[in-house]
Amino acid sequence: MTLKTLRLNKRADRRLKAGHLWIYSNEVDTKASPLKSFEVGELIQIESAEGKPLGSGYINPNSLICGRLVSRDSKYVLDKSLLVHRIKVALSLREALYDSKCYRLVFGDSDGLPGLVVDRFNDVLVAQMSTAGMEAVKDEIVEALVKVLNPKGILLKNDGTGRRLESLPEYVEVAYGEVPDRVELEENGVKFLAPVMKGQKTGWFYDHRLNRDRLRHYVKGKRVLDVFSYVGGWGVQCAAFGAEEVICVDASEQATEWVHDNAELNGVAEKVGTIHGDAFAALKGLRDEGQKFDVVIVDPPAFIKKRKDTKAGEQAYRRINELAMRLLEKDGILVSCSCSMHLQNEVLFDVLRSGSRHIDRNLQIIEQGHQGPDHPILPAIPETSYIKAIIARVTRV
Repeated sequence: MTLKTLRLNKRADRRLKAGHLWIYSNEVDTKASPLKSFEVGELIQIESAEGKPLGSGYINPNSLICGRLVSRDSKYVLDKSLLVHRIKVALSLREALYDSKCYRLVFGDSDGLPGLVVDRFNDVLVAQMSTAGMEAVKDEIVEALVKVLNPKGILLKNDGTGRRLESLPEYVEVAYGEVPDRVELEENGVKFLAPVMKGQKTGWFYDHRLNRDRLRHYVKGKRVLDVFSYVGGWGVQCAAFGAEEVICVDASEQATEWVHDNAELNGVAEKVGTIHGDAFAALKGLRDEGQKFDVVIVDPPAFIKKRKDTKAGEQAYRRINELAMRLLEKDGILVSCSCSMHLQNEVLFDVLRSGSRHIDRNLQIIEQGHQGPDHPILPAIPETSYIKAIIARVTRV
């Protein structure tokens, strides 16, 4: 296979050599390799300004991140053979980590497959392709997954903001076998049904697995509030861990119904209640009612999706955490989470500090967590590190 060459500007290869995989459009020598000469999703060879081979990848000439490096050896390109190899390498890590077959199997850049995410739910796989390069080889991806794992079904959950950035169509389709609307999984010994067809992202969020497991030490016999609960990942596990009562809050009425289903699945339905409504309004309502909880969990969607959202996002994190602290008993536990890559850990610390002082509370950080090992972090790509979870004790001064 003869591929077109994308040549970089002088010194534009430094980030790639340091371990990064992305190429920005302003790093391309457009005289030597005009972007308009490439097709969307086309496989390419990448070379330095001096003509030194840097590897192979793919390109979207219409995107700010126009290129992604897939292999540092130019003789390997993004095809079924390379996909099979990378998936096997990713699988070997997960099989060493987990007894069950429920985990994130492929985590994009971190597993050498930029633009591809695959979650495993036992014999069902849910894949998302967020780049034109991965979309171009979607048939090969399906074939590689079938060869390595022989699943009962593969769902392509190709919707969301990532595809919009690459001007890709959004769709959800069964690419192989059969996939039900909801699939079974087990996390920390607790069973769930994940709504892979109609739910958020792939239907489930494996990234907080370890952080949710930490709560078994804090919730036994306690009253727990789970804010932004989705299908009850935190709240139902707390009930299974021995919480006396759990209230789950979510803006989606469908999500609250899924919470009840998952509670019933684990025999804890009598412990779990739900509130359908906006989180901020629901917490204010609980405060006005004089409600108190021993543990409050706040796991919101990303309030900071882009750098320009930073100021407003930080204010939103402070508001929701301050509301949560007001609902705690005099010696309570706050679990504060963020999936905003642009929110640094020390900033979240300061959000909690300032919020606690504003309402005259004393806050002690007692545990910290981040994403699980099935979401490995590439040191050269800060974007691969995004999950933060802080467990704090909040007391009256």
